[in-house]
Amino acid sequence: MTADAAALMDADTGVFYYVKNGQQRRAPASLTKVMTAILALELADPEEEITVSRRAASVWAGSIIDLRANERIKLGELVKAALICSANDATVAIAEGVAGDHDTFVRWMNAKALLLGMVRTRFANTNGYSHPSHFSTAADLAYLARYAMRNPEFARLVQTRAATIHWVAPQRTMQIENTNQLLHENFPGITGVKTGTTSAAGQCLIAAVSQRGRHLISVVLHSDGRYWDTRRLLSWGMEVLRERTACVAGEYYTRLRVREGRLPDVPLVTDRALVVVLPAGEEGLLQKEVTLRAAPVAPVRFGTPLGEVVFTWRGQELGRVGLVAGREVERLPWHARFWRWQ
Repeated sequence: MTADAAALMDADTGVFYYVKNGQQRRAPASLTKVMTAILALELADPEEEITVSRRAASVWAGSIIDLRANERIKLGELVKAALICSANDATVAIAEGVAGDHDTFVRWMNAKALLLGMVRTRFANTNGYSHPSHFSTAADLAYLARYAMRNPEFARLVQTRAATIHWVAPQRTMQIENTNQLLHENFPGITGVKTGTTSAAGQCLIAAVSQRGRHLISVVLHSDGRYWDTRRLLSWGMEVLRERTACVAGEYYTRLRVREGRLPDVPLVTDRALVVVLPAGEEGLLQKEVTLRAAPVAPVRFGTPLGEVVFTWRGQELGRVGLVAGREVERLPWHARFWRWQ
């Protein structure tokens, strides 16, 4: 692993199976555009026409689609350009079109980051240009990608290999290709997500794969070979992660005292089965924590919720299952309760 920071996450559960300096703040480069794009898709209509400002047209560094002042283009086309060919000028036009001005949109980006739990992230711009106050972490970016990939339009765009950008007025088009080489190499199950490169950030890549019903997200930051690192990380995940049965439905766990019951306690069993994913050979690290409710008063009906068991691995929750009454416990008759109180 040549990357200075990296993470491998299960996209379904949010569990991290590999982390290297996952909480270390680093320049995210164009991985920033994941936030720019998902906000635009959530807050505005892709069919809305945007008039390009002088500020957006003046962006020249890095990848651009050569936006020109006063021309009109639909928001969806700008999002397409930002995600597929990483167009820096497109993100400025997106921000101005959605929020009215660039800096307001950046404030919205930071607010959204906090809502997603990205507490070690701060954005200073929409495209990832290097700035002392612009940073994120491998873990935060994995959370962001997991969230963004749930949006169907975002997910469709980040796995698009090539597309055409269309302007409204004056009419013109541009052919673009995805900057993510894993898509062009047909890496098994690849579904995105985004590249990023600056001198400060180095080579960065968020990738996502879906194979055999498993969905993984990887992040590498400041890598000497982002595609090599990512292939290795994703391949490792697909090879070593295994499904394991944490519990079966109706499995006995403990007993709970019953007040005023014909029986002194009731057996607690799981209300469903739970299958978790663990690296091969680490089944012994699966831990269980049982939480029980206060002792119930009879009668207790079969299936009454009375607690839960939480399964964890290396401090991360893999799942939880309810504990329910495994049998009925009838209440003592009044005269028996009377003598018990004496």
